[in-house]
Amino acid sequence: MKQDRFLMGILIGIGALVVLALALFFTRKDNTLTYVSDDTPEGVTRNYVVAVFQRDYEKAYGYLADKESKPTLEQFRESFLQNYINPDNTGVDIGETEISGNEAFVTVYIQYGSSDPFSSGYRNEERAVLVKQDGQWKIEQMPFNF
Repeated sequence: MKQDRFLMGILIGIGALVVLALALFFTRKDNTLTYVSDDTPEGVTRNYVVAVFQRDYEKAYGYLADKESKPTLEQFRESFLQNYINPDNTGVDIGETEISGNEAFVTVYIQYGSSDPFSSGYRNEERAVLVKQDGQWKIEQMPFNF
């Protein structure tokens, strides 16, 4: 009789964990990748990241500033195909923006997921540099891998 109670307690505990997991799954924040208005430096930075995650390299390439060291579209595409960032294990948050004349600095938080269930991953704070060209904000420098 005592063992039946113990077993019943374990089963109730497992059931509660399953219900909790399902509740968390269905109430989590929606992380869909959507484009926003690109008339601000943070909007351009976000749209660039969304385009990279969606593998729309032509759109992402359009956000790059025209400068001497700008790669061709094919070189740009190849760099991502060799070292692709996966949105399933990488998250990006766009932070504050500092604008100084025709230059803007956008804080970019890159969150890397862990490869095992016992690690929490890590987060880097980096900066994107944008310049204003022909009245539009263009990316001059992004954090590594972007």
